Amino acid sequence: MVKPISNDKRAAIVKHMQEGRSTKDTAKWLLVSIRTVERIWKKYKKQGHYQPEPLNCGRKLLVNKTTMNKVVTKIKQQPDITLQELIEEFKLPISQSALCRRLRKLD
Repeated sequence: MVKPISNDKRAAIVKHMQEGRSTKDTAKWLLVSIRTVERIWKKYKKQGHYQPEPLNCGRKLLVNKTTMNKVVTKIKQQPDITLQELIEEFKLPISQSALCRRLRKLD
């Protein structure tokens, strides 16, 4: 995966484009692709900033925090409930071992 360009370069792109320079000239001057200049300029005009988006690393959780909080509340109410019963009651799309790991992380 390509590393995002620095915020200094992003600021320079925006500055040059605000001054009315062409995309091609800006790209040549900063040694980046024309597409990069277009993308950053478009983002700046649309969103008002040029910060890079966070990189999406790792797998997404199948069970969100709200549901896990409900599971923990249920465990506090009924400490002898089994993992399988929790999975069935909350219709969780994970295995018993995955639920056990998530609960251990929550302490």
